[in-house]
Parts: sequence; C-alpha cells; structure tokens
Amino acid sequence: MLRSRLVHSIHELRDQGATVSEIARTLGISRPTVRKYRDGAPAAVARRAKASKLDPYKPQVRRWVEQDHCTNCVTMLPRLQALGYTGGVSQLKAFVHPLRPAHAGKRPVLRYETLPGEQLQFDWGEFPYEEAGVAHKVFGFVAILSYSRMRFACFTKRTDAPTLLRCLMAALEFFGGLPQSVLTDRMKSVLLGVEDGQLKWQTGFSDFVASLGVTPRVCKPYTPQTKGKVERTVGVIKTGFWPGVTFTDLDDLNVQALTWCVRLNGQPHATTRIPPCVRWAEEGLRPLPTGWAWERFASEERKVSWDGYLSYDGVLYGLPANLPGLSALAGTTVHVREQGGRVTVWSGGQQVLVAAKHAQSRTVVPHPDQFHGVASAAAAHRATTPLGHQVAAPLVAHRDLREYDRLYGIPALPAQVQEVGG
Repeated sequence: MLRSRLVHSIHELRDQGATVSEIARTLGISRPTVRKYRDGAPAAVARRAKASKLDPYKPQVRRWVEQDHCTNCVTMLPRLQALGYTGGVSQLKAFVHPLRPAHAGKRPVLRYETLPGEQLQFDWGEFPYEEAGVAHKVFGFVAILSYSRMRFACFTKRTDAPTLLRCLMAALEFFGGLPQSVLTDRMKSVLLGVEDGQLKWQTGFSDFVASLGVTPRVCKPYTPQTKGKVERTVGVIKTGFWPGVTFTDLDDLNVQALTWCVRLNGQPHATTRIPPCVRWAEEGLRPLPTGWAWERFASEERKVSWDGYLSYDGVLYGLPANLPGLSALAGTTVHVREQGGRVTVWSGGQQVLVAAKHAQSRTVVPHPDQFHGVASAAAAHRATTPLGHQVAAPLVAHRDLREYDRLYGIPALPAQVQEVGG
C-alpha cells in the first residue's frame, strides 16, 4: 500500500503527460504499481462472509436481545446448545455486542419540557474542601424551576430529613412561591421504600408537601436523567463555582453561593437562550403560606443533655437551668428553629433561648444561667441516698423497792432482815 503523498505524485505526473515508464523511473517504483494507482486508488476487494455455526440461530438471539432484553451471552449459550448450537461463546459475544443498548447517560434522551409553574427539581451534591491541610466535605442542596431554569443553591453539614426541609423551604422562599410538583431521586429523606407497589414517603416530607398542596414525584430507579435539569446544575456548580472557592465558614459560603446564583439567573440559559429571571415572571407560582402553617416545618427536635446543652449542627448551646412555668430542661426534648443567622429554642410552647448561630463545629456556647440554682453533684447524691436516724435513748427512773411495798400495803420488814436481804 503506497502512502498518499506518493499516490498524489503519480497523479501529478500523469496529468503532466508522463508515461508509465517515466513515472516509474522518476518515483523509483515499478510500472505495475504505477498502473495500479495511476487512475485512482484500487478499490478494496470485499471479502466473502464466512459462514459460522451461529448463522441458523441469529434470529433467535435477536429476539432474546430485542424482546427479552437478554444480553448475557453466558445465559444464552446453554439455551442455544439445547437448540442444537455446537459453536463457542466467542462468536456469540461478537454477534451480541453491537446489539446491546447504550449505557444510561450515553444514549439519546427525549427532552421533557414542563409548563410554567409545573415542576421544581432538587438534589444533593458532595463538595470536598481542605482546612489546614485536613480534608473535609460539605453537601450542596440544589433546586431549579424546570420551566424558567431559575437556580438556587445552599450548603449544609448534613443531608437528613430536617435539613432537607429547611433547604427546600429556603429555595421556595427564594423562588417566591410554590410549584405544582417537586421531583427528586429516591433519597431516604424523601422515600423510605416501596411496599406492595405503593410508595412509602418519609413522614416529615410527606406532611410538608401535603400541607402545601404540592405533588411529590421521584425518578424511576437508575434513571437520573429524568431530572436532568438539576443534575446538570449540580455539575455546573462543581465546575463553575466550586473550583478555588475560599470561605471562612458555612454562612460565608452560602452568601457567595446565593450571589453566584443571582448572577447566573441573569445570564441567557444555554437551552432556552433566555435569562431564567426573565422566564421566571411567567411561572405563576402559588403564594407561600404564612405563620405557623409555614414555620412549623422549619423546627426540629433536639434532646437536652443532663448538663444543660443541646447539640445543633455540631455546636453545643447551653440552656438556662430553670424558667417560670417550666420544669428543669435537662434531659427533655426541645424544638430548634434556625432562621436569619439565629437559633431559637422552644419548650412547651415557650421560647427558652435565642442565640446567634455559630458555624464552626465543636464550638461550645454556655448560658449564664445554665447552672443557676443547680445543686452540686455531691449535694445531688446526698439528696437521693437512703438515710437512717439515730435518737437518744429514753430516760428510766430509779426508785427504792420499798416504795412499791408501801404502794401495795406490804408491811416493812425489820431493819435486821432488810440489812441481811440487802
């Protein structure tokens, strides 16, 4: 096979009128080779397909792949052998390989567009960072309105159900209203499982969406592309916001993330070619509830330790020992609400603490009245130790026996007898 440059030289000399012999002498190749390439590269000779032992069974293999979605050749082989196939598994694999469907995420997917105000998608992402050379990670909550592509993101230390509700509430407040439905994957903070074909929702999440009149939806198993808008947004944050970001604490990080979202929402979207903030005006979201109907989902329960602390987001907050109308808080369960950089604690319908939220984990924030009126450990021990009492012995009067004789009229004995008896 000649190189393309040499073939071009043969064509140029041919166009100049050179003969086969002249071209052969000039290029130093044989005349048969010149004749072979003078009028164009030789066409490849199609090889005749070689018959294989699998040929009679190929229609059956196709049916297994297309109708039964069976692509495991090890499973097919004994079935074919039962039909009379005597070949090996190698040619079976060679035939089945191009028939296999593309992996999820690598096959074309029909884009699904929703109407204004119809759907909100949300998901979590994991974001690593380092502090003083030590590796850590935070979790990013991402939400997007499917029609306008308005984006929201915030970062947390955990992904449990109360944190999810708090982040979802923050996203709805940012978007300014309620969609008709929310879509996410099958995370445990949303869906506990499926029983008898029925979805078993997480209790807190189910109560939340039901009270708002929002329909919850989850993706089919192993089909994350169903919520491709939020999946793509998580990727955009990982590649466009996170690389090189610097922050002092979680509050600082969330301020930066919100600023970045506002800027991104003002730029034309790659799909719609329209800024999300422009299409957001067409969403027509339903208004958010107010008062207790909204606030009750933002609090979460916490157990107060016996030394008067409650733990919230890795920080220990001290509580007052006693309040009017309340028994001691140690060992009880209270409700905690985080809002606007503050932590509010409620017990029995009464507010017991309002403190600035601390973002640094392992911080201890004592309360000035945390141990007011609390007995020492020794005193508390003495108060519960079983106790006995010792009393003075009763006083017994000593009398002469002759007094009893006189009392009962017994005559006194002579002095000599008394002295002998004495």
